[in-house]
Amino acid sequence: MLQLPRLETYQERGHSCPLILGEAPGADRNVRAPGRFRSLPVGAFEFVSGFVLRISDLSGPPAGAIWALALLCLAIPTTLLGVPTNEFPAITLQEAHQTALRYHPQISVADLRALAARQVTRQVQAGFWPNLSANVMSVGTADNNTRLAAIGGLNNPLILDRNAEGVILSQLITDFGRTPNLYGSAKLRAQAEAENAQATREQILLAVDGAFFAAQQAQAVLHVAEQQVATRQSFLNQVSALATNKLRSQLDLSFAAVNLEEGRLLFSRAQNDLQAAFAQLANVMGLQNATIYQLVEEPMPAPLSTNASDLVQEALRYRPELLSLRDSWNAAVKFAHAERDLRYPTISAVASAGVVPIGNQQLSDNYAAAGLSLSMPIFAGGYYAARQHAAELQAEAAEKTLLVQENNIVRDVRVTWLNAQNAYERLQITRQLLANAQQAFDLAQARFNNGISSIVEFNQAQLELIQAQITYATTQYDYLVQRSALSFQIGSLR
Repeated sequence: MLQLPRLETYQERGHSCPLILGEAPGADRNVRAPGRFRSLPVGAFEFVSGFVLRISDLSGPPAGAIWALALLCLAIPTTLLGVPTNEFPAITLQEAHQTALRYHPQISVADLRALAARQVTRQVQAGFWPNLSANVMSVGTADNNTRLAAIGGLNNPLILDRNAEGVILSQLITDFGRTPNLYGSAKLRAQAEAENAQATREQILLAVDGAFFAAQQAQAVLHVAEQQVATRQSFLNQVSALATNKLRSQLDLSFAAVNLEEGRLLFSRAQNDLQAAFAQLANVMGLQNATIYQLVEEPMPAPLSTNASDLVQEALRYRPELLSLRDSWNAAVKFAHAERDLRYPTISAVASAGVVPIGNQQLSDNYAAAGLSLSMPIFAGGYYAARQHAAELQAEAAEKTLLVQENNIVRDVRVTWLNAQNAYERLQITRQLLANAQQAFDLAQARFNNGISSIVEFNQAQLELIQAQITYATTQYDYLVQRSALSFQIGSLR
């Protein structure tokens, strides 16, 4: 029985499409991530197959057709979704981060809320400064001695014809801490909104990482599917040539055709998953149009810390959600103090000056006055006490909310750390699984080529190899996702 050479990828030999190359027995071969594979689009297989079969008919041994296929592959570029990959823009994870930070609308919403909170701080701060206003008054009466009787106040009821212009200046001297506490509360709330904006950024970056690695995983699965379709097409050609020469049965030929169609189904599903992944990536980057990119591979992160307690402490110090809740709690405490200060008096200075160009002879041509104003609440039916108690209860609720969030973050950090550790262990296991599956496939292929085993055993080995390749790609990017989630949990995703 003719010994057929082993299927290998051009990528391993410095090229970019499936190629059948001979390999000496016992040669060492490194396990490669399937995400690096590049191969032919399905549309090229029919043309290649027909060319190979014609060469096979002329040359006789199937190996001649295989080498003809190898030479033909030299002229076909690396593809992604049927288009050469060099026609797609390349993008790194950092560039995806920058695009999301620039265009995602949720980040703009968070920034606008932070700016609005800063304006509230300026509003409260204005209470420390003098208040200057200008007034113009023109009054006409029915009689020079008009008096208002039922006016509902204690002011002078005498009304005189006049026209006057003047200014009034008022300055708060002290309200015994109310205005400073209000200002401190507003300032802390503005800081809380700024931390919320940072938390929104980190959430968007986490979503970008998940979408980016999901697209890389879908791309890796697509490359595995491409490779398998090309491999099964070549294998179908081999079995067809052997069946023509009465060296294989029609049953083997039927199994090979079924395997090819299964590979095409996998390829079709992988194409759809990749396009959906790019649509999700565009969405989290704040773009409306989905673009197919060449996703630049990220280096594997440094090994995980073995002490989860250090990560917990880092999260408690740097998580923006916690910083925001702490600021909100302190703001609520200061506001409660400001509500308590409503019981104290308010002392202000007031000054007024102006001219009276038109008026009664009893009025001077100009005027000026200054004085102090003291206002102190005595009884308001429990209004001020109720406001103080409501603010104190809100501050206590904010403290409990902070405690709940701290406990949740401690839990999330530990769980995410365990998930990352497990993902790394699974990555090592699936790497060995892929190596074993490749070795089993090579042995099954050799046994089939030598007529020792049936095509069923070969198909089972091939199926296990595909599953191992897909599992390795999935585990690899799942580990990167878990590391990104851990960075988010400790507040270091920037």
